[in-house]
This record gives sequence, C-alpha cells and structure tokens, in this order.
Amino acid sequence: MTSEVADYEIGKRHLANIMGEDPDSFTQQDVDRAIEYLLPSGLFDKKARPMLKNPYEIFPKRKAAQFGLDGRPYHWMYFTTLPNYYNVLYEISWKLEGLKSLEDKLRSEGKFEEEVKQLNLGGSKWLSQNNVKDKLVENIQDKEYNHFVVMMERLISHPLAYKEENFIMDYRVNLSDFSMNFKPPEAEVDSDGRLYVQTEGTRKSSKATVKLYKPGTGTFTINGNDLRYFNNFLYRETLLFPLSLTDLIGEVDVVAHVENGGPAGQAGAIRYAVSTALTAFVSDDMREQMRLAGLLTRDPRKRERKKAGQEKARKKFTWKKR
Repeated sequence: MTSEVADYEIGKRHLANIMGEDPDSFTQQDVDRAIEYLLPSGLFDKKARPMLKNPYEIFPKRKAAQFGLDGRPYHWMYFTTLPNYYNVLYEISWKLEGLKSLEDKLRSEGKFEEEVKQLNLGGSKWLSQNNVKDKLVENIQDKEYNHFVVMMERLISHPLAYKEENFIMDYRVNLSDFSMNFKPPEAEVDSDGRLYVQTEGTRKSSKATVKLYKPGTGTFTINGNDLRYFNNFLYRETLLFPLSLTDLIGEVDVVAHVENGGPAGQAGAIRYAVSTALTAFVSDDMREQMRLAGLLTRDPRKRERKKAGQEKARKKFTWKKR
C-alpha cells in the first residue's frame, strides 16, 4: 500500500502541473475535474471511466496479521472464527454488568434517581449489516447482526446507558438533518374552526392540490368522488399508506383535486401532497419515519422518450438479414 500511495501522489502532482495549479493544494475534486477534462469518456457506467483515487478508497480493508512468528494467534478469541465480532459482544456484556453494579451502588446510597438521565438517540440509527462488516473486517451473517442489535438494545435500555454514550454512538450513524431543516406547512383555521393545510404534489404530468382537515371523520374525496375514483385497489392503498403510517386514519378529512396524467401519476401526486400536509400534525420522530419510508421525497421518474431509429424508448425494430 505504501508504494500505491506514493504512485497516487506522483500522479496527482503530474495532473496539477498539467492543469497549471499548485500540487500542494490540489484536492480530490480537482483530480476528478482534471481527469474529466483531459480524458473525456462516453462510457455510461461511472466505474468504467478513468479515475485516480487514494488507494485506501479503492482497495478493501484487510485484517492485520493474526499470527506471531511462533505461530500463536494474537487475538484471544481467534478460534471463534469471528474474533472481532465476539469481542464486541463481550464488551457489551461487560459494560452492561458495570452499569448494573453502578445501579446497585447508587440505590444503596439513595442517589439513583438523581443520576438517571435519558440517552437521546432520536437522530441516529444502528450501523447496517454491511457497515458492521466493514468496521469489524469480518463476514457477519444475518443471525450475528441481529444478535448484535439485540445486545445493543439491551444496553441502551438501562437507565444509566448515557454513561456509555461514546461506545454506543460508535456503532450508530447519524441520520440526515432532514427533520431539523424540514419546515412543515403551517396549519390555518377554516370557518368551522377546524385546522387545515393545503399542499400541492406532482408526479409525471399529474398535478394535485390537497386540503387536509383535522379533526375529521376519515372521508377521502378526489375530484368530487371517494376512493372509488381509482378502480385499482393498489392505488387506493397508495393513498392510504401515509395515513396508516401516522395512525391518522379516521381522524382527518382529505379533499383532493387532481388533473392530467394517468391513474399511477395521479395517485403518486395525491400521496405526496397528503404526506406533506400530514407533517403539520405529527412529531419530529414521525416525520423522520415518513422520510425513511419515502413519503416526503418526490418521485422524479418520468416516461422515457422514444429514441431515433428504434420502435420505442427501449424496443428495437426486428432485424432481418434478408
């Protein structure tokens, strides 16, 4: 790896000299821009295009030597075949036992209630199975990963878990700052004294305008009709999914007006508008769940255009030799 890194640094300096810039301040973004300018490529797959990156970003991480010169393994749990993984499980158990001992001590002194503090994990989630594999450099299967999550959940459920916050956050990843930056629409009051929110949604060529009232009786009106506006049950379930996720079925009224496009596009436009409107009546944690479920992200897909020399967007004319 040392020689690979040296070659990378030499190549980066050559690119900087060719582009007439300072090699010492030549960043990776400058490297990518220089390669795109000097070696233009029409290849569709980005991985097939020319590139120059740090070897540590390209080559997968490998385990260090596991044996000494005398043939003895370095790790005390080598013969478990997953020493790093089982070492983490033991560490979780030891920390949990330490918290239990501390709890007993505080209770005997009558100071337990004063030391209890809530550990805030709302803006993060556990590392995925692939991330745990990369972190431990071991092939973790579904069974091992699920056991790891159960052990960590047991640790964070302890009233004094905040004392091991650094260890816990080492195996969690921060979610997007969506919940902090997202501003839900402001609710207004109608003539009947009910709160309502008006939002718009688009999908393909369809455009929808939705008014969501709370409290309500669960009515869902689309262009003057009910859910039977859509003959396909799939589209009806698409519209009800945001209400089902937020447990607001039967508690709000929805009045939607949609135009243009087909049933799939209209259902997608209404769902996006309804989801946006619901954010005005739910908590930050629920907004994050809605984002993770894909309800607050507009679907940008559109019909692919027909190509010249082809029958359709992908379909080709039948080729005949004679």
